[in-house]
Parts: sequence; structure tokens; C-alpha cells
Amino acid sequence: MITPLEIVKPSRERLAVHRICLVIPPSIFLLDERVFMTLGILKVAAVLEQAGVGVDMLDLSGVENYEEVVRDYVKTSPNTCFGLTATTPQMPAATKIYRVIRVQKPGARIILGGPHVTLIHAAYKFEQKGGRKGRATTAYHQLQEMFDVLVVGDGELAIFEALIEDPPKLVDGDDPKASYFLSNEKLTELPFPARNLVDVDSYRYSIDGVRALSMIAQLGCPFGCGFCGGRMSPFLRRVRMRTSENIIKEMVHLHDIYGVKGFMLYDDELNVNPKVVELMNLIAKTQQQLGVEFRLRGFIKAELFTDEQAEAMYQAGFRWILVGFESGHERILTNIQKKAARADNSRCMEIAKRHGLKVKALMSVGHPGESEDTVRATRDWLLEVRPDDFDATVITTYPGTPYFDEAMETSPGVWTYTYPKSGDRLHSLEVDYREVAEYYKGVPGEYTSYVYTDFLNAKELVKLRDWLEASVRDTLGIPYNSGAPAVRYEHSMGQGVIPTNILRTTRSAEPLPFK
Repeated sequence: MITPLEIVKPSRERLAVHRICLVIPPSIFLLDERVFMTLGILKVAAVLEQAGVGVDMLDLSGVENYEEVVRDYVKTSPNTCFGLTATTPQMPAATKIYRVIRVQKPGARIILGGPHVTLIHAAYKFEQKGGRKGRATTAYHQLQEMFDVLVVGDGELAIFEALIEDPPKLVDGDDPKASYFLSNEKLTELPFPARNLVDVDSYRYSIDGVRALSMIAQLGCPFGCGFCGGRMSPFLRRVRMRTSENIIKEMVHLHDIYGVKGFMLYDDELNVNPKVVELMNLIAKTQQQLGVEFRLRGFIKAELFTDEQAEAMYQAGFRWILVGFESGHERILTNIQKKAARADNSRCMEIAKRHGLKVKALMSVGHPGESEDTVRATRDWLLEVRPDDFDATVITTYPGTPYFDEAMETSPGVWTYTYPKSGDRLHSLEVDYREVAEYYKGVPGEYTSYVYTDFLNAKELVKLRDWLEASVRDTLGIPYNSGAPAVRYEHSMGQGVIPTNILRTTRSAEPLPFK
């Protein structure tokens, strides 16, 4: 069997960079950024460490003066290679970090990877295939002009090509035919995320009062929901699964190293795994062997949920599940291409309650055909099924979603997606995602909508979203998740030393010899 590092051996032998600084930008749109650590870039770091490449990790999650932190690091570090990861909401912060590095070290190699560039590239390829130049093409070319190398898709193996002496502008880890694309076997063989490179204790998350850390057990979601990113990106569309034994091994590792008994499985939909019951039974068995009791939480797909799954999940330690129901109106569920009808969603709620599982219902407004009647129907459905908690957001037309990729410019700066079967439309304003993050707000009362429908303008969508949340919470007695201001950290750079809870380095400062 060929190991993942053997696959990238040609690139490793041509490496010009033997030390890299990986950067996690802040997520200023979150109420508290020190909840879930960014596992993708930690996975990349683990593979680099395994290959003998030195890694500095700048974790800027929750850091208020992050530009100052980066400026101080760049001034004092001999490092000339930087790798940034970014979701779309993180891009404005990533852009500012890029500018700080470029000013301080004009000759530095700056690499961009992560979900945003992957989604932009997938949308760009879709436009090229259709013979048109749209906003994705513009956005892709802007990223190419900024960054020295773009790494899209699976970055764990693709990163090595970005570190050779004369790297290509694009390293494509989103091509299933390429060796960089992770199979089930490669995913299982890769090392666990290098959590040692971040301050684990500063991340605060618990499940029913039990301290928890997040995990990713599998990759990808095969469904085609219109609002969901990556529907044309194999990296996010194709399901890749680790073995149940490998997932358990990581749980035991986290329990042994960090003493945690809680696990948030941050997979798209746990029950797309045909072996989900087997996995749950193995988790339950492992707890018996260790003499501990775990608490777990994760996402499931409503129409795939069964009594057998629910029973096994409860026995494994699940007490909460999260379900993206999105809407309580049949027309909207159809327009979303959700593949779950209102009856499927109600049945899912019944199964969960039957087996003692609490449900957080994830709802959204602003889909094609959204009107006051459809939002009221969502409110009525929530009151009928009575979830234990819920979210309600105004959707964003992210790059990589059908709402973005399939939209056409209908007037200057306005793009319109039409669901072909109903003719219902969704209009969105053009956004430079490198600079703007106001479209994403997690604080009730401060939402900004960049979308509107034929029936509701942007302000009306926000007003109805606020009404929906207040009405359901007041009627069901569900408290708001947090009334507290965002948690931020301020670090003094006056001593010219990066605090250890921001900067972590690989133990070996010298690269190991390649084998």
C-alpha cells in the first residue's frame, strides 16, 4: 500500500521551503471564536511535521489586535513562507493579514488555502465550462493576483507542491483524478490534526456540562441544497470516510492527552455514513472498556434518520443532535432542493424525542420564493414540533453555492438565481468577499441582508427573521444563546515576543531528513 507521504515524495525532494508559518485568521463574525478550533489547517500542519517541515502556527482566533500580532511576528521571524486558510467570512481578515506580510516582507511567499479559494475556484471552473465570465472569474483572478500560490481542495498533500522552488500558481487538490485528492484510505492513514500547535485549553466548549473538543470523522455531503457551498466542488461534495476504528482511535487520543469526555463531530451529515450504527456501537463499547461516559453532538440529515440510528446514538452518548430543517414551508423546501419534505422533518423530530435526543433546529430565511407567508409557516412548524433550541439566519449566497454559481447578472451589481422548476427567484447584491463581512452577523438585531426575493426586500427579510426568532423563543421559552458581547482578546506586542497562546511551533526547529 502506498502511503500518503510516498505520494508526495517527488514534491518533497524538490522542497525549497523547510519551515512555514501557518495562519488562522480571526472569525470576527462569531460571538466567541474560542469554541471550535480550525482543524483543516491543523491537519495540514500534522502532515508537514510528519515530513520534517518546521511549522509555526499563528492562531489569531478571537485576537482583537491581530494585525499588530502578525506585524510583530513578521518583523522578528526569519520565516519567509506563510500559509493562510480562510472561509469566506474570514476573507476580510485574511486580506488584512496578507497586506501586513506583503508590506513587511515583500519577497515572502504567501499561500492561500481553505474553503473560500476552493469554492471560488469551483465556481470559476463552472463559468469556464459554460463559456461565460462572471463574478467567480473576477474573484478568482483577484485572488491569483494577490497570493503567490493558491491551494484548493484537500491541502494535506497538495501543500508540498506549494513549497517547491518554483511552485505553480494553482495546486489543485479538488480534482478526484489527482493524487492529492484524499481517498478513504488516505484519509484514514493521515495523522490526526496537530492540536499541539494551538492553545487547546483556551478553547471552551462543553456538551451538557462536559468539556468537549471538535472532530471531523468524515468529509463531504452528496446533497445539492441551493444555499450550501461546494455543490460543484468534489472536495466538499464527495463523501470520504475514515474507518470506525480510526475515528475511535482519535477519540481515545483526545481523551488520553487532553482529558476530554465530550466530542463535537463537525461532519456535514453523520448519517450519510452507511456504517453510522456500527460506529455508534463501537463508541459505546469503547466507553465501557475505558470506564468513562462520553457526551457527543453532531449533525444528521432528517429524511435519513431512523429509530435504529437514534437508539445507537443515545447509547454512544449523544444527547443533542443538530438538523438543518431550514424551512417549514413545502414550497421553500422544494426550491432549496432539500430532498426532505415537511413530513420528513416532523418525523425526524418524533424519532429524536422517542429516544431522548434533544434537537437544535437550524432554520434560514431568504430562499427563492420566500414571502411573509412562508416565514410564518416556518414559525408555525417550529411551534408545532417544539425543538429544544434553534437558530434562524438570513442566508448568504456564498461562492460555491448554486445560489451563487448559477445566478445571472440581471442589472448592474445584482445577480439573480432562478429555481427552474418553480420559476421562483432570489436576488443578491454583488459583494467583494475579500473586503466585506457585514453580510454575516451572528448578533440578534444586527443582521444585514445582501439578498432579497420577489416578495420581500432585504430589510423586510431581516425584520421577519427577527420576528421569527423572538416569537418562537418567547412562545417555547427558549432563551437566547447569548446576550453577551463578543469575546475578544488583546495582546501587547511591546516586548517583541509573541505570546505562547497565539504562536506555537513544531518541536524540532530543524527539518528531518526525507526518507
